[in-house]
Amino acid sequence: MKAENVNHMNYLDGMEVTDSVIMEKVMALVKKYDYHQYTSNDVKKALMKDHTTIEDYAAILSPAAMPYLEEMASKATTKTKKHFGNSVCLFTPLYISNFCENHCVYCGFNCKNKIKRGILSFAEIEEELKEVARTGLKELLILTGESRHKSGVEYIGEAVRLAAKYFSTVGIEIYPLNTDEYAFIKDSGADFVSVYQETYNTDKYEQVHLRGPKRIFPYRFNSQERALAGGIRGVAFGALLGLDDFRKDAFAVGLHAFFIQQKYPHAEISFSTPRLRPYINNEKNNPHDVHEKQLLQVMLAYRLFMPFAGITISTRERAGFRDNVIGMVATKISAGVCVGVGGHKEDEKGDEQFEISDSRSVREVHQMILNRGLQPVYTDYIRV
Repeated sequence: MKAENVNHMNYLDGMEVTDSVIMEKVMALVKKYDYHQYTSNDVKKALMKDHTTIEDYAAILSPAAMPYLEEMASKATTKTKKHFGNSVCLFTPLYISNFCENHCVYCGFNCKNKIKRGILSFAEIEEELKEVARTGLKELLILTGESRHKSGVEYIGEAVRLAAKYFSTVGIEIYPLNTDEYAFIKDSGADFVSVYQETYNTDKYEQVHLRGPKRIFPYRFNSQERALAGGIRGVAFGALLGLDDFRKDAFAVGLHAFFIQQKYPHAEISFSTPRLRPYINNEKNNPHDVHEKQLLQVMLAYRLFMPFAGITISTRERAGFRDNVIGMVATKISAGVCVGVGGHKEDEKGDEQFEISDSRSVREVHQMILNRGLQPVYTDYIRV
């Protein structure tokens, strides 16, 4: 499938069309969202309520809410402890391929970037899995570049089957699939699917996705619905904060997850909050106006709007920030991370996607969690 010079709102051949109005609902609300209209009174009213409405969510994401971060943090901590206790789940990603068919101007894996490409054989995947399992981790996230040609659905399915031998929870972060393909991945042993829209501004989306299947906005948007229709139990949402107006993108992410939760109440919903990071051949790639205070505001807003949702904090962020947000708002943290292809057992077979900020081992992150009076959790789901 090629998407060069095609309308980014039109499906390509082979892409399943989703009969859903969620995208239209989200985009209509985002289009009307003017965060400059909210005042401190709007924020204070929102924080007084037990239940955060869409309008309240809009207010606490606005600049007017910045002076109220401490109050938001206190309320978010209460909700996090109510629904998640003192537990913090640990996981690590495993990149098994970095070949990609997309030209996304912000990503180190993009097909035009001159990097070392690699893909793990099944024997190499198993060696990596064994090495990660030795750390005690029981949750793994499998990632690939977005190339159906190099890392096809059958290949990913076999990688998931291998991972399920060693890990109680297996997630995937790959290119979007059709419903029957998600069902195949689920039957292979996958528990959850992460798909990030990057930006919900369709004009910006077109500008930064120059070619490849990822250029097609609605197919990517509806990935979580197809995954749930295919039997996957959990789906994750996120925007690449700093790629466009982060407040509008965060507003869209929350609405997207909210409407999916309404339609699929059984689904386990989670958020990730990645910011732009430098990558090979682009060391100056940094988030626009999304500093740590703004990132914290987004995470707090997610928690107050959707108190049952998991929130992951990645190694894109520095150790001190990650340490402070667990327990308060984040419920899952990565550890012992390698973002190149492989790298846990042998040397990396392919270059990394972006630069990480926190390189601590599983043992070090485990001890940090204990030092903060929290409980490291390795298994929260058992297959029967």
